[in-house]
Amino acid sequence: MEERFRSLTRAACALLTFSVLTLAQNPLRVIAIGAHPDDCDLGAGGTAIQFAKLGHLVKFLSVTNGDAGHQSMGGGALAKRRRAEAQEAGRRFGIAEYEVLDNHDGELVPSLEVRKEVIRRIRRWNADIVISPRSNDYHPDHRYTGILVQDAAYMVVVPNICPDTPPLKKNPAFFYFQDGFQRPNPFRPDVAVAIDSVLERKLDAMDAHVSQFYEWLPWVAGTLDGVPKEPGARRKWLGEQRQKRQINPAIREALVKWYGAERGSQIRQAEAFELCEYGSRPDAQELKRLFPMAR
Repeated sequence: MEERFRSLTRAACALLTFSVLTLAQNPLRVIAIGAHPDDCDLGAGGTAIQFAKLGHLVKFLSVTNGDAGHQSMGGGALAKRRRAEAQEAGRRFGIAEYEVLDNHDGELVPSLEVRKEVIRRIRRWNADIVISPRSNDYHPDHRYTGILVQDAAYMVVVPNICPDTPPLKKNPAFFYFQDGFQRPNPFRPDVAVAIDSVLERKLDAMDAHVSQFYEWLPWVAGTLDGVPKEPGARRKWLGEQRQKRQINPAIREALVKWYGAERGSQIRQAEAFELCEYGSRPDAQELKRLFPMAR
């Protein structure tokens, strides 16, 4: 009996070693693309933390530099501040890279030149997964980021487009961040990821975007007077604001599908993603491989 136990232990260790080595040699490569230097944090921050913890490689990319998103500063000074905030947030998330492109905030258009920037970034990252906004959204930069990524989805494998950057050999799977917009069609959650276990880390990373979560967004909402001045109290306030958000029925149904009825019904915070039809078309088994934390 004892020898059998030792044999099983050796086999389990060998399997674990093989799995770790396989992961080290073939990590998933994920790129989340947002319009501004905090968009990816909101839509996929908790999922990114879990990818990174499992040894996968995550990059956040902001298509604009955020130089218009503030009530009392702007231009180069704000762009510099927001780039620094993004770098610190990336460090706290534990992701491999956080890049901010130098396109003006509020002036983004789905031009050929910006499309080429997006194509090159997806190729250079050798992405397996690409996540971006949908193209129906209140903010034009969000809409046009969605269109830019959609327009890049097929072109990343076409050698004669951006020939200075080698094309991908395989089209990635493209996904959309969750949103609440209903027209012309509501968000459909194909993947739902529980983030309860990493919520505090996500909030700590969001806390790095001081110009946004404690200044600009409260000012737009008319709640700036309610934001505490002291950093610790401010961070607590941020957590309270984010935890007020409820999981809607469609996301709950997806969580039950991915985690089972018992656990799926108890999850309090989640991030969800909709599969875009323009990239590869992963089946249910491949989706589970692409999102290994969601089980």
